[in-house]
Amino acid sequence: FTGPFTDVVTTNLKLRNPSDRKVCFKVKTTAPRRYCVRPNSGIIDPGSSVIVSVMLQPFDYDPNEKSKHKFMVQTTYAPPNISDMEAVWKEAKPDELMDSKLRCVFEMPNENDKLNDIDASKPAPVLNTSKQDGPMPKPHSVSLNDTETRKLVEECKRLQAEIMKLTDENRHLRDEGLRLRKVAHSDKSGSPTALALRDNGSNSLPSLLVVIAAIFIGFFLGKFIL
Repeated sequence: FTGPFTDVVTTNLKLRNPSDRKVCFKVKTTAPRRYCVRPNSGIIDPGSSVIVSVMLQPFDYDPNEKSKHKFMVQTTYAPPNISDMEAVWKEAKPDELMDSKLRCVFEMPNENDKLNDIDASKPAPVLNTSKQDGPMPKPHSVSLNDTETRKLVEECKRLQAEIMKLTDENRHLRDEGLRLRKVAHSDKSGSPTALALRDNGSNSLPSLLVVIAAIFIGFFLGKFIL
């Protein structure tokens, strides 16, 4: 019997007669006040079967209490002429009776089974994709795949090559500026204005290269972090 036991719980008992003679049956229980059996006795024809409904009355279930309730199905061959069923059982000899004993088991459904039954009875919810309760969270990646890693490595190598190239050009321009200064100092005929323009031009080139290198590095770092 499966709970909850707050209402009547019914279990069916199927009795089958495999013999070629009619069989009388009777269902007994150790707790007659707790159960209602229909039918509790009768006759089964050869090769036929009968369904006996056993109805457990409501009671306060205690999982720690072991069930001691038992049923016994008693059978015997029916005499040729049956006029009184009670007389059949009274006159039957012990070696003509067959007894089958059954023990009652009480079970409560699991919480998961209850939830599954409730979910199965509810209709499936309809998702509304046109409206959202709140802003969607921004996706963020924890790790990069192999393709993105290779691209970043190649970009890093290219930027390093650009930085080395700019460094060489800066060194070359710095040397050229020193050479021009020496020529300017040695050239007495040169005007002060022309000398000042050369110095400003030579000094602005390294600064421009540093700014370009910083832009490349910032672009690379921003792409790698984002």
